[in-house]
Amino acid sequence: MELIAGNPAEPRTGGTQTAVRGGADRGEVSQGDLGDRARGSLLGLAVGDALGAPAENLRPSEIRRRWGRIEGFVSDDPAGTDDTEYAIFSGLLLARHGSALTVTHVERAWHLWIADLDEGPFRGAGFSERGTLENLRRGLAAPISAQHRHAWSDGLAMRAAPFGVFAAGRPDEAARLVAVDGRVSHDGEGIYGGQAVAAGVAAAMAGAGVASVIAAALSVVPMDSWTARSLRRAVATAQRTYPDRLTRERAVRSAVVVGGYPWTDLAPEAVGLAFGAFAAARGDFRTAVLTAVNMGRDADTTAAVAGALAGALHGASAIPRHWAEAIGPVRGSCLPSMRGYHVLDIAELLTPEDADEAYESARGDAGTPEGGPARHTGTGTGTEYAPPGAPSATSPTTGKTVVER
Repeated sequence: MELIAGNPAEPRTGGTQTAVRGGADRGEVSQGDLGDRARGSLLGLAVGDALGAPAENLRPSEIRRRWGRIEGFVSDDPAGTDDTEYAIFSGLLLARHGSALTVTHVERAWHLWIADLDEGPFRGAGFSERGTLENLRRGLAAPISAQHRHAWSDGLAMRAAPFGVFAAGRPDEAARLVAVDGRVSHDGEGIYGGQAVAAGVAAAMAGAGVASVIAAALSVVPMDSWTARSLRRAVATAQRTYPDRLTRERAVRSAVVVGGYPWTDLAPEAVGLAFGAFAAARGDFRTAVLTAVNMGRDADTTAAVAGALAGALHGASAIPRHWAEAIGPVRGSCLPSMRGYHVLDIAELLTPEDADEAYESARGDAGTPEGGPARHTGTGTGTEYAPPGAPSATSPTTGKTVVER
């Protein structure tokens, strides 16, 4: 059994870097378009996460009482949640192994980057992640580590977009890879939800239209699964004619939400709501994300998924500038080992023209936990943030100087 020696994020040597590039031909999409769509998808995920976080677990009526209709950030200090941090976690692991990713790699990274670190309670982690951590710390291995009461959660769907970015134009490969990642933490409908999202993003990355993105998502999950039924109902409902957007949102929500069930992180429900918002918006970024946010339930995840799909479809320029500029390096509030990474640098790692050079320019060797991931830089203007202990470096995304503070 192969184990990861040292840093799981460190690129392999000896001729395996073709896996990082994705291997197969990506069709008619140019490298420049691919990079823009990658940035759009992962930045869209982070924006949706930050917009939806305050509305998480709320009913639409509660959202309206507090804010009216949410049309932008309702916090003075918007930030992503575990959705963005786990997506970065999976993106780093995928950049390390590419199509050669195995369950052993994923399990080992969970241990080195999360479970074996004594860094607090992992605030904000979902039930599926907490159950997985408990099992791993008890010495259980995958797939037994995923045998907990929340294997059906949307915890895999929320981190699935990087797999679609990597496997642009190859929905089947995106679905295969995200299932490899998910076997450590999820089972059944939890896996299907991640596969639908990854395949949808992969299709959008290749320039597919809204209908083709939805078809790609449905093509990789069993047609009689709860996930497929929920997704079909949400999309069909979203595409009908309504007198106003509030009526449409109510209809989509009613089509998939399990009334009275206390937990909002059901993968079939969250994925259905996200694709319903994407279909209702006809792929428009702003409309898709705000539709997901204002439907409530697991709003950070549904908006993150809708944002990842629409961002991949239209590229980073589709994201309102003031929303994009509000996204900084993640704070590590849930995963301390991810502190200081930015989603744009993950996009760069997953779609480089030269994987070796892009990775080496992005990584830093100092100030990381032993065996943990090398931290990446943030993006923005002027001098950028680097986590304490990180060396001075240059951001591969912006070319700005990064200094320790």
